Amino acid sequence: MTFNRLALAVCLLLGFAAISVNTASAKDTKEATKQAKAQQLAPDIPSFVLDNGMQVVVIPDRRAPVVTHMVWYKAGSADEPPGKSGIAHYLEHLMFKGTKNVKSGEFSARIASIGGQENAFTSYDYTAYFQRVTPEALEEMMRLEADRMENLVLRQEDILAERDVVNEERNARTENNPGSLLREAMNAALYQNHRYGIPIIGWQHEMNSLTKQDAIDFYDRFYTPNNAVLVVAGDVDAAAVRELAEKTYGKVARRAEPGERVRPSEPTPRAARRVIMDDPRVSTPSFSRQYLVPSYNTAADREAEALEVLSEILAGGSTGRMYRALVIDQRIASNAGAWYQGGALDSTEFGFWGSPRPDKTLEELEAATDQVIADVLKDGVTQAEVERAQNRLIRSAVFARDSQATLARIYGGSLTLGSTLEEIASWPDDIRSVTVEDVNAAARKYLQLKRSVTGFLRPSPAQEG
Repeated sequence: MTFNRLALAVCLLLGFAAISVNTASAKDTKEATKQAKAQQLAPDIPSFVLDNGMQVVVIPDRRAPVVTHMVWYKAGSADEPPGKSGIAHYLEHLMFKGTKNVKSGEFSARIASIGGQENAFTSYDYTAYFQRVTPEALEEMMRLEADRMENLVLRQEDILAERDVVNEERNARTENNPGSLLREAMNAALYQNHRYGIPIIGWQHEMNSLTKQDAIDFYDRFYTPNNAVLVVAGDVDAAAVRELAEKTYGKVARRAEPGERVRPSEPTPRAARRVIMDDPRVSTPSFSRQYLVPSYNTAADREAEALEVLSEILAGGSTGRMYRALVIDQRIASNAGAWYQGGALDSTEFGFWGSPRPDKTLEELEAATDQVIADVLKDGVTQAEVERAQNRLIRSAVFARDSQATLARIYGGSLTLGSTLEEIASWPDDIRSVTVEDVNAAARKYLQLKRSVTGFLRPSPAQEG
């Protein structure tokens, strides 16, 4: 149940860097004005903190008698101890195996019996659990989720059985998918020192050695209310949610102090890397490239927003530079695009991808992609391109607010990565403030080949055995 890239992209559309204000200055006044305006933009997003340190956010949405209830833990695969890859995702599975008060399977059975929905997902930086139910079931969801926050029971038979389930998940999603295997290899090459280079689901040889004690240790360290964010979106009243939260989550003891999330940082990249994979299961070859770039959390002022706008200029549908140049004009690729994964606690990626037409080669596609990048670096982007990209991004943010569940994911993901409610609300203004010069500077600084890993995925003949 790892968090898929599409859902992650929606969540991270509004992932922002924290603002640091230390001294009284014109900058302070500007930031105060910005936060005041943001509060006006999102006046109906109450937030409070329980006595045990758990943050609660309420997003009222009265359009339908439905509630989305999500608990986000500030712990993902990048927080795992060395040699224990996969334990964050493994624990996510084990959280459904029952507690001192709830039998294994009873949690899910109760939700199914009332026609609700539930799931969970693990990313590099967080793990989240959610239910979508009618408002009258909210108190029970809170009670059940609060219960497994402190009363999880791990039985050895469940440990072994669920390890087999996770292995099967890896086999289905990774081992039997050449594209996933290539992405793993590229990530491992891109991140030379950071745990983002280790797959969320874990390396298989380490997954097979995970123990009950490994799960308990991770649970005891990170699954504490002061390391969690509760988001409730839907047909609810903030005062009622506060009462229910204090009645359920408020009784969970604060049992650990995870502390600041300090991780190894990446050294300055010095050499371009290449990963080539040949596999008989591949029917269509593909090209991809990833550059190491800052996230919203690590970027300097407006760099992340500039990279966001740049990715939209390059990949904005049929009008994006990549698609227009490689698919329409030159007819080298059957499809092509670019992306920026800005929502991460640490460094992240800016990527390009494409598949050549049957009469073209990967080398030709790579050369054509290099030319698109070279044109951006040499001549820059235009004011018209920047404005179109800004308008599309802002419209996407507006459309995302039409979905209760999407809103819960946006706020949960952003807050877990360190953003504030004001920063989430002010994101459209931040995107609008990006200039042509900002975009060109970011492109020239970060789209350097030495910062990249290039991948080729090619078909190969089956081996006779």
